[in-house]
Amino acid sequence: MLKTFRSKLTSWLMLGFLALAVVAIVITGFGTDGMGGLPGGGAAARGGETLAEIGDEEIKSSELEELIRRRLRDMQRENPEIGIAQLLSAGVYESLLNQLVVRRALWAFGNDNGVVVSDAMIDRMIVAVPTFHNLAGQFDNEIFRNWLQQAGISEQQVRREIAYDLMERQLQVPIGLNVSPPESVVNQYGSLMLERRRGLVAEVPISALAEGIAPSDAQISAFYARNRARYTVPERRVLRYALLSREQVAANARATDEEIAAYYRQNQARYAGTETRNLQQIVLPDEAQARTFASRAGGGANFVQAAQQAGRSAADVTLGAQNRQQFTDISSQQVANAVFSAARGAMVGPMRSPLGWHVVRVESISPAVARPIEAVRGEIAAEIEGRKVQEGLATAIARIEDRIAEGLSFEEVARAERLAIVETPPLTAAGAAPGVQWQAPAEVPVLVRGAFQVDPEDTEPTVETLAPNQRYALLSVARVVPAAVPPLAEIQGRVRADVVRQQATQRARALADRLVARINGGVPAARAFAEAGVRLPAPEPVAVRRLDIARRGGQVAAPIAALLAVPQGRARAVPGPNGVYVVAVLERIPGRATCPAGQQATGPQASEGCQAIEGARGDLGRGLGPELSEQFARAAQNAVEVRRDDAAIRRARQQLQNNP
Repeated sequence: MLKTFRSKLTSWLMLGFLALAVVAIVITGFGTDGMGGLPGGGAAARGGETLAEIGDEEIKSSELEELIRRRLRDMQRENPEIGIAQLLSAGVYESLLNQLVVRRALWAFGNDNGVVVSDAMIDRMIVAVPTFHNLAGQFDNEIFRNWLQQAGISEQQVRREIAYDLMERQLQVPIGLNVSPPESVVNQYGSLMLERRRGLVAEVPISALAEGIAPSDAQISAFYARNRARYTVPERRVLRYALLSREQVAANARATDEEIAAYYRQNQARYAGTETRNLQQIVLPDEAQARTFASRAGGGANFVQAAQQAGRSAADVTLGAQNRQQFTDISSQQVANAVFSAARGAMVGPMRSPLGWHVVRVESISPAVARPIEAVRGEIAAEIEGRKVQEGLATAIARIEDRIAEGLSFEEVARAERLAIVETPPLTAAGAAPGVQWQAPAEVPVLVRGAFQVDPEDTEPTVETLAPNQRYALLSVARVVPAAVPPLAEIQGRVRADVVRQQATQRARALADRLVARINGGVPAARAFAEAGVRLPAPEPVAVRRLDIARRGGQVAAPIAALLAVPQGRARAVPGPNGVYVVAVLERIPGRATCPAGQQATGPQASEGCQAIEGARGDLGRGLGPELSEQFARAAQNAVEVRRDDAAIRRARQQLQNNP
């Protein structure tokens, strides 16, 4: 587990403080405080011992501790068992301190060499964060302030981290661009991609080594005492809520006959029907041409023939059925009025509009057909009821908020509104109910987020939006259960199972180490597995090339990674989720990558040799960029004065360990 944990921390740290800055933005937001968006004075204003000085900048123990505890909180959302001790043992303290030193050194180096980070640059970076946008897609200061308060991180801290990040990017990003590795290295790396390896992978499952393990009460108690953090149940909150939805309001929003009749009368024009006319039209650039066309059309009977003489086809001049508004949109109000006042077969024009000179023929007229009230009753009722439901829902929400403002309790508001009250078991911030068989309703995840954002000492209920204009909830935190470790008597079975698993894991590791030692000592792998002394799953033969892995996206399981790393004839033990894998390399067949001139170097038609070489060139180029950036960061530290207080660093680390 420690290896997996280290891997997660390393991948996070490899992202640098850019990721940290983004997290800070999402949690806090930005503004224009008295610091003007620049870091000066921020770190020095913190408390605690000074761990390092970089030029005029200081790194305080409180700043480092805050970063570590923030990271701990983030990781505990995924795994509540993680504690400060695990972070420290994984090296996060030293890594974060080094990152802080690098950032301050780059800041000092940039300032000394005239690199500017302005307020406008900081603001532009932050206003693009969608977290603080309202429904119109614009930055909303109120949303920002709420996040800032909930996160408990100052605006000054956020702006300082963003300034550091902008300075770092301005200095380091250009260094890693357009880096080309030597061709000899590319060819060697490409040949490695074509290397083929064949081996055996055998699992030593923990379950196979658990038989006969019977821990004593003393061992169980000792394990429980050493691992109390593992069994700590995080803070839980009991929620009480009452739902209000459109369906509840709809019961009292039926449209009456009187309302339907009144609506029909008020919208008589809508239901009277619309007259349509089949029209032919030509638009010409000047009046003379239009008059000539009208003369040729001979009163309209030869409209299409005249249009063809003018260079237009029948399709060009045939509009088909048009109502008055449709024709107005493609002509003008004046032209439309004249056309819709003309008789069937009449020709109107020439008349001028912004488009030119219109000549229009009325081919036929379809009079308006009115729809009686009985034909549209359902349509009208649906419109009336939809409006009444929306108004009723808004009125109910406003009434509930008024009752809350008047000081009524959750129960009093729910009773006054005749809402059914639901009470949950104690829930964690993730919505889980430890130790309880309970199926969470669909609305609970949203309500849990709201419940853990309020002060538990504040008994005032809140109104939470589950679906805008659809569903809402009146919410209250009925009770808070502090984080605590359950008594051993309550979880003895779980602790005993953990002790058994721990001892079985140790046995599995010891057996795997013995198998590896025998194989590395010259015993054939198949024979070593057969003589393990424990019934193990049959070893699986595996054959692999790096190029094939790259084609599948580059993701590789730990046993396959070991197969590619161990020398021929050797073996290695690799931890797995349910045991330990023993990986033995039986054969290594070297590859030889070539891509002669004139061959297609990329694409699906390229040879494997060309694909391997081009892939190697890209991989090495991407790797050189970060390496050069890291070298530049070290050079920047050498260019500015960096003073570390090793004694203070050790004391701060020890204090963290003593006060988890």
